[in-house]
Amino acid sequence: MSKKDKIKNVAQIAKGKVEEAAGKVTGDGEREVEGRETQMKGRLKQVGEKVKDAFKK
Repeated sequence: MSKKDKIKNVAQIAKGKVEEAAGKVTGDGEREVEGRETQMKGRLKQVGEKVKDAFKK
């Protein structure tokens, strides 16, 4: 996984955490769920990059 991709994925996870927290504070359940989805997308991208790296070896 390139450093650039890793940084993007970690940033996406962090963005999701902030969005989820904001949803909890404001009582906006939809925003909270969107934050969790954003986090999951970032994690799935990380897994995909790790799989690609495994096949490159």
